[in-house]
Amino acid sequence: MIAAIGWIQAALLAASSACPDWTSQQAQRELVVLDRQLQAWDIAYHRDGVSPIDDTLYDQARARYAHWRACFPQQAPALADPLHGARGTVRPAVVQTGLAKLPDADALAAWMRARDNADLWAQPKIDGVAITLLYVDGALQQAVSRGDGERGEDWTAKARAIGAIPQRLPQAPPRVVLQGELYWRLDGHIQALHGSVGARSKVAGALARTTLDGATAARIGLFVWDWPDGPAAMRERLDGLRRFGFADAVAYTVAVADIDEVADWRTHWFQAVAPFAADGVVVRQGRRPPPPTWRAKPPAWAVAWKYPPAQALATVAAVEFTIGRSGRITPVLALEPVRLDDRTIRRVSLGSLARWRALDIAPGDEVAITLAGLTIPRVDGVVRRANPRVAVDAPSPHAYDALSCWHAVAGCEQQFRARLEWLGGKQGLDLPGVGAGAWQVLIDAGLIDGLLDWLDLDAARLRAAGLPPAQAQALADAFASARERDFARWLRALGAPSQTSAEDWSALVAQAEAAPSRALAAFVRHAEVGALAARLRAAGVSGFRERGERIASATK
Repeated sequence: MIAAIGWIQAALLAASSACPDWTSQQAQRELVVLDRQLQAWDIAYHRDGVSPIDDTLYDQARARYAHWRACFPQQAPALADPLHGARGTVRPAVVQTGLAKLPDADALAAWMRARDNADLWAQPKIDGVAITLLYVDGALQQAVSRGDGERGEDWTAKARAIGAIPQRLPQAPPRVVLQGELYWRLDGHIQALHGSVGARSKVAGALARTTLDGATAARIGLFVWDWPDGPAAMRERLDGLRRFGFADAVAYTVAVADIDEVADWRTHWFQAVAPFAADGVVVRQGRRPPPPTWRAKPPAWAVAWKYPPAQALATVAAVEFTIGRSGRITPVLALEPVRLDDRTIRRVSLGSLARWRALDIAPGDEVAITLAGLTIPRVDGVVRRANPRVAVDAPSPHAYDALSCWHAVAGCEQQFRARLEWLGGKQGLDLPGVGAGAWQVLIDAGLIDGLLDWLDLDAARLRAAGLPPAQAQALADAFASARERDFARWLRALGAPSQTSAEDWSALVAQAEAAPSRALAAFVRHAEVGALAARLRAAGVSGFRERGERIASATK
C-alpha cells in the first residue's frame, strides 16, 4: 500500500491543483488531523495486519496530504515515515524494494521507451502480503515479512505451516532467495466483477496471529515474483522457478514488447478467472542490478500500473435534501468533483434520512464513492470526518407526506414542483413539451400557485408574462389537450395512491368509502383533493362531472 505513490500523487494533484481556501489555523488543524489518520492507518496495516481502508482510498488520501503540505508548508507537521510502525527485528536475505505506481498507459509507455521496450516482462500485481524466503542447500531457512523493507517479522515458523511454501527446493543451488506474495486463495475469482473482496486483509490478519491453524494455512497461496540472486536472464530464472515447482509464477510472467501488449494482458487478467485478487499489472526488466545494491525504495527496473480504482475519495461540499411528490425526503451529497471510472461525480444520493443519520455525514467529511452496477454513484462509508463538525439542518419528516404541499408556498417548493413534473410527465397527463424547466418558468412568473392553475392559461396570458410567442402557443396547446385526457390518466396525474376500476369521481368516492384502503380514503377525503376535483368538474373534464351533467352533455 505504501510503495511509492509519487506518480499517483502527481496525477491526482494535476487534476486538482487549487489549494484550499483556508486560514493558517485551519490549514494546520486539517493537516494534523489527516496526518494522525494516515499514521493510524499505517500502523493498522503494517503492524497489525489489518486494512481499515482500501488501498486506492489510502493512496488518494496520501496524495491529498502531500498536496496540502505543498500548499501550507509552514503549517505542516513533521513528515512521518509511513513504515514507522512496520519495522521488525529480522533482516531479510535481500531487502524488499516496493514499487512505483504509474498513473496511466502514457506514463508506462514512456517508462518502457526509456528502456527501448526490450527485455520487459509483465505479471499480475497480486493483492497480498510480501515475503522473502531464504533456502540453504535446498531447505527453507528463513521467512521474513516485508516490514519496512530492511527489517521485518520472522515468519519462518508460520511459513513451515503453509503448504504453498515448499520446505525443500529440488535441484536448487546452495543459496536461493525468493521474493513473492502470500495471497488468499479464491475460487472462480474475476477481479473485474468481484474486486479485491478483502483478500489481502484475510491473509494479513492470519499472519498477524500468534499461531496459524491448518485450515487457515491451507487458504494461503504463494506467488513468487522474483528470484533476486538467480540467473541474470529472466528466461533462465523462469526455468529455475518451474524446476522448483512454481508453475503459476511461470504462467503469469509474460514477455511484452510494447504498451499495447501490456494493456492486453492487463485487461485479460482483470477479466479472467484467477485464484487470487490482483490490483494491477507489474512490468519489470529482465535484467537488474545485483541484490546487494538494492535499497528499500522503489527501484528503476520495475513499476506498477494499477487497475481502474473501484473507489474514489470525495469531499462533501454540502448536504442537500430533495422532497419528492410523495413527501419522501432524500439526502443528497454535493461533492467536490471527483473522477471515477472515467466519470466525474458531483452528486450522490444517500437514499433515505435513516441512512444519512446512521452515517452522520456533514460538509467537509470525506466519503468513499463506488459505482453500483458500474453506473450509479454510491456512498460506501465515511473515511474521515471534518473537524470541527458542521451542523446540518434537515427538514422534518413529519412536515411532508403524500397529501402535503399542493401549493407553491414557503417550504413546499420542492414537493409542489415534483407534483407538477409528475402531473405533466409520461406517467401522468403526458403534456408535450412541458417539463421541469417550463413549470419553473411559470412558477417564477407567478402564474402558478396551485396544482391546476395552468388550466386557465392561454397563449395571450403566457405572452404577457414574457414567454416568447412560439413557446407560449406550444404551452397553451399542451394545456388545452389535458382536458381531453381520460379519468384514469387524470387520477394518476393527481397522485391517487392506487389503481381503481372506478369510471368517475362519484364512483371513486363510493369505492373509497367501502374499500379497506386507508390511503385511498384519505386521498378522496382530503380537502385539497376535493377542491381539485371540483375545479376539474368546472373545467368540464370527463369523469369529474356529475352523472346528470354527463348525460345532458352526451345528448346535446
